[in-house]
Amino acid sequence: MATLTYVYSDCTAVLGPLAISSEPHTYDLCSVHADRLTAPRGWDVVRLDFDPLDFEPSTDDLEALADAVREAARPRPDRQIPELVPAGTVEVGRRGHLRVLRSVD
Repeated sequence: MATLTYVYSDCTAVLGPLAISSEPHTYDLCSVHADRLTAPRGWDVVRLDFDPLDFEPSTDDLEALADAVREAARPRPDRQIPELVPAGTVEVGRRGHLRVLRSVD
């Protein structure tokens, strides 16, 4: 994977490591298309020397992400949100997180 960046003012296309954030005039390319890239006539192509394997997520990154997701999904009693029933209604049924409310008016 690589990110292609066009610098229109210099008529240059720069091919470098996969960008972390989206920027104008940048395009993410797979390895096949990055290797076969050509630029318009009169443009220069700058290929930054990098090893794509250096930019892949490590197992530490993936484990930290999985731990954060598990922690966020864990129910905690101190974070319970009280259920509000609008005035003039009463709960008459429930299925999972859905409730059936009926007006008492």
